[in-house]
Amino acid sequence: MTETGAAPQAGVPGARPWAKPFATRAGVRRLVAAAVAAPSVHNSQPWRFRRVDDATLDLYADLDRLLAVTDPLGRGLGVSCGAALFNLRLAIRMTGHEPRVLPLPDPRDRPDLLATVHATPVGPPSPDERLLHDMIPHRRTNRFPFDGRPLPRDVMVALVAAAHDEGATLIPVAGRTARRVLDLVATADATLAADPAYRAELAHWTRAETGADGVPGHAFGPRPSQGGPPMRDFGLGRGPYDGCGPPADFEPEPQLAALFTTGDGPRDWLRAGQALQRLLLTATAHGVAASLFSQPLDLRPPQHRGDQAGPFGHVQMLIRLGYGPPVPRVPRRPVFEVLDRRQARRA
Repeated sequence: MTETGAAPQAGVPGARPWAKPFATRAGVRRLVAAAVAAPSVHNSQPWRFRRVDDATLDLYADLDRLLAVTDPLGRGLGVSCGAALFNLRLAIRMTGHEPRVLPLPDPRDRPDLLATVHATPVGPPSPDERLLHDMIPHRRTNRFPFDGRPLPRDVMVALVAAAHDEGATLIPVAGRTARRVLDLVATADATLAADPAYRAELAHWTRAETGADGVPGHAFGPRPSQGGPPMRDFGLGRGPYDGCGPPADFEPEPQLAALFTTGDGPRDWLRAGQALQRLLLTATAHGVAASLFSQPLDLRPPQHRGDQAGPFGHVQMLIRLGYGPPVPRVPRRPVFEVLDRRQARRA
């Protein structure tokens, strides 16, 4: 034991290989802090965690943070929680344990219980795992103009491999197809912005100043000049993109990629979130910035979601990639707000 009373972790000098990751309060806080650094729709942070025992943690959906207008089925919530789950897995690997994930362990009685993660000792993390873990605090959603430089082929290959490692498929989108996708995003964004309920929901999750959640003003990004990509309108009824600063010239040919999963249910959304976070951390390691488009997916009526599978499956996210300016982080709720201190019950 160290002087603070926390057991040293495996994979760290002086560590004991049997030091379980959730055995101490400090260990739980450290791992959950890594998990909640994940991106989430409108920075809603729709997750909760509960310690089961020294080696097990449960991930729950915080249904009070479900976006009822934008995300009635919880697809975006599931993707967001999947991203947090991937960060949690990486943090567990830093302790010398392997995270074994049981998704949706009780779908009938506890549909909000998204995953149970059990850690078993296996040895130190690989250099690649360490690198991705080190990128967690540096990953950002960048809604600012990129400089237009194309991604090198090896970088795109690495991003495609990152998605594949999590059971998803990343397809680069270019040329006329990219323009059609951007047109769909623009049309969807305009349609959503015309819905008073959507505007009210978006207003609830935007902040003029930095708070514990939501999208703060410094993260909105500038208004694109004529012909720029259809960045999400955070103007909230003050005119198209008003309040986001003067217009700016974005890259003329945005580099896009689409993330697919074979299915389109809760398990697939969790898988998509883990794939998304792995590829975003991989992009960060290569100095590549990213922003996300989900408006066409948000607009699809619930009764039609799941029936639009193409040759690669179902689209779960559209991603804009490139090289952009550094941007500040957005806020996160403190760990104590997302951690259920009650011991989870097990039959």
